[in-house]
Amino acid sequence: MNFESYILPHIWNLKPYSSARDEFKGNEGVFLDANENPIGSATEESWNRYPDPLQYDIKTILADIKHCPIDQIFLGNGSDEAIDLLIRMTCQPGQHEIIICPPTYGMYEVSASINNISLQRINLTLDYQLDVAGIQSAINQNTRLIFLCSPNNPTGNKLNRSAIYEVLQSFQTGFVVIDEAYIDFSDEPSFISELKAYPQLIVLQTLSKAYGLASLRLGMAYAAPKLIQLFNKIKPPYNIGGATQKIVLEALQNKEFVKKSVELIKIEKENLILKLASQKDIIQIFPSEANFVLIKFNQAQELFDYLISQKVITRNRTNVSLCEGSIRITIGLPDENAYLLKKISDFYA
Repeated sequence: MNFESYILPHIWNLKPYSSARDEFKGNEGVFLDANENPIGSATEESWNRYPDPLQYDIKTILADIKHCPIDQIFLGNGSDEAIDLLIRMTCQPGQHEIIICPPTYGMYEVSASINNISLQRINLTLDYQLDVAGIQSAINQNTRLIFLCSPNNPTGNKLNRSAIYEVLQSFQTGFVVIDEAYIDFSDEPSFISELKAYPQLIVLQTLSKAYGLASLRLGMAYAAPKLIQLFNKIKPPYNIGGATQKIVLEALQNKEFVKKSVELIKIEKENLILKLASQKDIIQIFPSEANFVLIKFNQAQELFDYLISQKVITRNRTNVSLCEGSIRITIGLPDENAYLLKKISDFYA
């Protein structure tokens, strides 16, 4: 695939900002190059030095965990940063288009709107799978990005892998972005292993879910090395702070936490689904390979409001296309799930 055809010319020609840490990569010396405070920080721990702009230590560990080379990894301030940068490097307002498949993660549309890029919406089918024929008919010479989320948010199900391959094989005028934010809770293998076979593929993941690092805002994009170079070319120079890098390095060593948290969440999800299945006012519980479940209720809006009044905070998806009458419930701790079940029972009593 010829990347130059699908990247905006000014991005190729851009001269990136060169930070002090780009010009000198050592850790020892008298640092008088970056206008830092030499005294230290107004905190117990010192953060007065700028961090590694390319987060080499984190990428080294991730490369081992994800079984891919370092030059296929980009780290962003959440995966939202990668989404925004990708739109900016590929899409010209008034000319290019993006395809999304609602119901899906809302930031694809928000980022397109911020960048003033036209959007085509090809809804999922009634069983929340890709309408491949609809996507293929919507593709034109100005289509630059197709966003697919699997497992999907807010529905929780994985997209059929064969359908994703069909889209990958038929789309040759831009990039297919597969958002795998919830992949740790799924039995589906990551598409990272397909990067070599499909150079137009970009895979997004996050440390917010299974690793429990939502507050740190660290997301990953995996792509062909030439694309990763472009991400690094246009990102802010120090997009991942030093404190975040330090904590992430610690978290990546704790594989046991990830294993146990995923196991607990899966067990609690199955328990919650089993107990909710006997509730007569539930219309449908949708299959989930994520850390949440989407449920269609009678009187969904009223139930959502009642739960709020009882300090149980869920996500109302009633007004989302194809999710009418549905509430998305994140899996909590056992006592939290028990409290939720009691309040649902109380509402329908």
